[in-house]
Amino acid sequence: MTTNFIQSVTFDDQGRLHILDQTKLPHITEFIEIETVEDTWDAIKQLKVRGAPAIGIAAAYGLVLAVKDAPEDSFDEFYQVFKKHLDYLASSRPTAVNLFWALNRLDELVKQQQTQPISDIKASLIREAHEIRNEDEELCRAIGEHALTLLEDGMTVLTHCNAGGIATAKYGTALAPIYLAKEKGMDIKVFADETRPLLQGARLTTWELMQAGVDVTLIADNMAAMVMKKGMVQAVIVGCDRVAANGDAANKIGTYGVALLAKAHNIPFYVAAPTPTIDIDTPTGEDIPIEERGSEEITQAFGIETAPQGVNVFNPAFDVTPHDLITAIITEKGVIKGNYSEELKKLFN
Repeated sequence: MTTNFIQSVTFDDQGRLHILDQTKLPHITEFIEIETVEDTWDAIKQLKVRGAPAIGIAAAYGLVLAVKDAPEDSFDEFYQVFKKHLDYLASSRPTAVNLFWALNRLDELVKQQQTQPISDIKASLIREAHEIRNEDEELCRAIGEHALTLLEDGMTVLTHCNAGGIATAKYGTALAPIYLAKEKGMDIKVFADETRPLLQGARLTTWELMQAGVDVTLIADNMAAMVMKKGMVQAVIVGCDRVAANGDAANKIGTYGVALLAKAHNIPFYVAAPTPTIDIDTPTGEDIPIEERGSEEITQAFGIETAPQGVNVFNPAFDVTPHDLITAIITEKGVIKGNYSEELKKLFN
């Protein structure tokens, strides 16, 4: 059985960037055309495009748009414009390392080709952005294949937030084995945490899986402990926005709590992490910058006030799960266990 995937980020032959507006799901499926680097920055900041790999892909294409009309008389003039827009896009969100990885990859390409005509450099940037997108699709499928070796037919897994096809180029990370199981005729059921405060699990994960015909059950975040205690879940699989060199993993807020619950109930807790999400230059989770978002995400529910005006609000978008709570990290190169500091380093040798 083949799954039909919606591509959340596309760049057409006319040089137009299209993004699935994930803030309007599940009720409205709308693609917006991104025409400027400012539009790209806004789409990333406002979560119209979200998921670490999809953010990196969108940023790469956004940088292509940014330099489309950049001067071609000299490399220095071109690079000044290029670097200004690169730094601007890098300021959109601080936690997802794929954003910086994709932008730095384009920066290295430009530096390597500085003796080439500017028109050729611009063409190379488009090809490289396409390559970033295509590579992500391939590695997501590979992650799914490796993750599937940890699961058995008839299992039920729990996931938190959305690490599916719309968060990547295709397949997703944490959801990749679910889609591949479906294609292979296996029966893998899913419990999806709603994922407060922006409900990515309720709005996005359930929508995705229902589109694919996967048996998915939505639960409130505070129900995870009960379904684990009742033996209704045999594994937890989540995505991530950054993995530190020691294996600590930053993911959507609430993931740390799920990891603690999994540990208490002797349930394996897996993190799906493509190598661009692994940041060997960040020693531990304590060094990962955690984005804090506006208070209205907590004090309002879809425009309706749910808290007293003026209440103090703490709204971190991510938390960090310590490596000792992670049973395995699943990459496109294989399943990593044991001493993460050593094993993760081997991936880049």
